[in-house]
Amino acid sequence: MPISKGKKDKDKSGKATNSNKKEKEEEEKKARVTSSSSAVPPVTPLTKGKYAQGPMVVKKDRRQSSSRFNVSKNRELVKMPALKDAPPDQVEGLFTKKLQQCCVVFDFVSDPLSDLKWKEVKRGALDEMVEYVTHNRGVITESIYPEAIHMFAINTFRSLPPSSNPAGAEFDPEEDEPTLEASWPHIQLIYEFFLRFLESPDFVPNIAKKFIDQKFVLELLNLFDSEDPRERDFLKTTLHRIYGKFLGLRAHIRKHINNIFYKFIFESERHNGIAELLEILGSIINGFALPLKEEHKIFLVQVLIPLHKARSLTVYHPQLAYCIVQFLEKDSSLTKSVIEGLLKFWPKVHSPKEVMFLNELEEILDVIEPSEFKKIMVPLFKKLAICVSSAHFQVAERALYYWNNEYILSLVSDNTSVILPLIFPSLYRNSKSHWNKTIHGLIYNAMKIFMEIDGPLFDDCTQKYKAEKLKEKQNLTEREEYWLKVHNAAMRNPLAQQYVMSVEGLECGDASMMQCDVASNQQQQQGGAVGEDELVIISAVASSSMTSQQQQQIAMDTDDNQQAEEDDELQPQLVAKEANEQSKKKTGRGGAALVRRKSELPQDMYTAKALASYKRPEDHLTTNDENS
Repeated sequence: MPISKGKKDKDKSGKATNSNKKEKEEEEKKARVTSSSSAVPPVTPLTKGKYAQGPMVVKKDRRQSSSRFNVSKNRELVKMPALKDAPPDQVEGLFTKKLQQCCVVFDFVSDPLSDLKWKEVKRGALDEMVEYVTHNRGVITESIYPEAIHMFAINTFRSLPPSSNPAGAEFDPEEDEPTLEASWPHIQLIYEFFLRFLESPDFVPNIAKKFIDQKFVLELLNLFDSEDPRERDFLKTTLHRIYGKFLGLRAHIRKHINNIFYKFIFESERHNGIAELLEILGSIINGFALPLKEEHKIFLVQVLIPLHKARSLTVYHPQLAYCIVQFLEKDSSLTKSVIEGLLKFWPKVHSPKEVMFLNELEEILDVIEPSEFKKIMVPLFKKLAICVSSAHFQVAERALYYWNNEYILSLVSDNTSVILPLIFPSLYRNSKSHWNKTIHGLIYNAMKIFMEIDGPLFDDCTQKYKAEKLKEKQNLTEREEYWLKVHNAAMRNPLAQQYVMSVEGLECGDASMMQCDVASNQQQQQGGAVGEDELVIISAVASSSMTSQQQQQIAMDTDDNQQAEEDDELQPQLVAKEANEQSKKKTGRGGAALVRRKSELPQDMYTAKALASYKRPEDHLTTNDENS
């Protein structure tokens, strides 16, 4: 039976779709491999992981643009002939006229439907010029430079208003939806044209430096505070190209990026482009010449380290950690300053941020020199001991994962005599007392490793820990005996009986003291002063009453602790068994990264589609050799 033509076409389209899917999957795999490499800085995500899953819900109250342009008065444009159809002697003049025509700015906010015909003329001209500059050579002449740069400045440079969400509260880059530029159909083509202009083989920096000067760079850096992530992505690539081609502007660019960071750290703690600027710096640091200049070391200590204390660290932490590691790969002598800075800004009550610090610390330890490790291992493992004891299981879990890192284990094994006494109390105490069973297995795994590295030292630490616990118990017993003596001495006083009734039955020592104060006030009102002996009796009776009421509970707790310690005898067979059981278990987490869980906010379908359809001008920034 003959197959119909429609069915054949359907089969062909199905095969084409399958092949396209395979190609996309291969491209995604390549992208993942490339992004995992340390040769390039991590790319700033456009969506912050917000639109990865969940139903799309249209948000009614949505802002239209993050800025308003100076709209041109005369907006009537005439469609000009195509550049490819013009005679060779008229191409340059026609190109200049098209650039001047694109300097007309339209209104996309107050009246989006106005001037649709002329907006389309401008969009078509921009699209044509992008293709023309990309595929032709010898088209960028000296007269084109001022016109092209002026057209870019007129259309993009503007003042950005303060960021705020529709409810009027401060904009949160982690939670709030980004504001997308309503004029993006034109601005995107302008950025694309300017990038092709900079990347063209005909581009001569010595001619362009008359127009791309320090003022131009400063205006470009001001735009990094735009809320539209697509614009910041183009700005990142554009500034990176300028940094690579204009050697005389490099110090100026670094200086003003530093100023943005200083204002963010010490004044506002609000800027939308920190991640993109750090991504640029990651590629710049990669190209630093050795030995590092003092200027670069100051930048590390006074800018990159304090960036860890900002509340919005989650937004730019991958790029920041990459910059830190690049510095240490260039100069390992900076390791001590970096780790001391991290410990200085270590979060105290923010557990997700603490997990990020632990992630970064492991990346640093992966590149640390053994000689530098010895300088910081004492404060470092004191902090790790605190993290192991954390009630937040993700913090304790992340700290214990250090014992799965082979290079860190080699460093620890070379310095076990110093490290084990620091970390042992936390491991011993939490091996049974921690509320999360997963932590128990990880602790037993760490203990097993220490036993294999140095068994006698492990036994010695065990005995010292038990001796300290026994001493604490003796001190507690002596304290109870002392208070019992005070109580007995107070009860022998004839005045004691009148105060016993007032404190009897009360559960709290503060309440007992309050009752005694009432009794003493009553006595003063009766005309008699309270003597020192009576005050001693009051306090002794109150304290001893509290102690006697809680004495049984304290004794029970002490017995329980003693029983727990007896149960926690760290025999090698028990530790090995628990560690093996933990290694066999497969938790439901599946090795997923520890990230902050976002709140389920309403999502804007328009914003999600716009960000999903956006194509980056460049996947990864390349490294520029730094000699200036």
